[in-house]
Amino acid sequence: MKIYQIDSSARKEGSSSRALAKKLLNKIKKPGDEVIYRDLDDDMLFVSGLTESGMKIAEKDQTEEHKKMFELSDKLVSELKESDIIIISAPIYNYGPPATLKAWCDLAARIGETFKFKPNGRREGLLKNKQAYLVITSGGTKLNSSEDFLTPWLKFILNFFGIEKVEVISADQMALDYEKSIKEAEKQIENII
Repeated sequence: MKIYQIDSSARKEGSSSRALAKKLLNKIKKPGDEVIYRDLDDDMLFVSGLTESGMKIAEKDQTEEHKKMFELSDKLVSELKESDIIIISAPIYNYGPPATLKAWCDLAARIGETFKFKPNGRREGLLKNKQAYLVITSGGTKLNSSEDFLTPWLKFILNFFGIEKVEVISADQMALDYEKSIKEAEKQIENII
């Protein structure tokens, strides 16, 4: 099995989402499993300068920045396609996803690679039979409340890619009771079969 672990917190040290994702990885990883690790805070690029929809720019019109963007996009798509299990850790920033996680989604959404259009115009995800775990943390936002724009959005994006098995591990409202939030998240991890 290949496990794709994606960390999106801007904090390298002291990040609760990163620490919980590591605990989750240790819980589900079996001997012989391969881990593909991606830290979105390291080298994420943002989609820009497109001339058509669908991440297309004629090769002759590509700048060096475009070439870097497509190279990273190809790599992210490959990592997703190769993986059996995906772990995404994400803190809620200002009620939504970290900018790097949004950029990752933009670069991974590729027609013919992660989704396609059916003849009736509806989209179909191409990444079937994968399990995703979302490790979501927040300071004050309650998960699945009207203020949480990260969790439903990320579930939708994964479903859009064809990933329908999505489980959420949450440590929300840590500013109110940090220890309680972390313990509840750790218990959720322990209960994963």
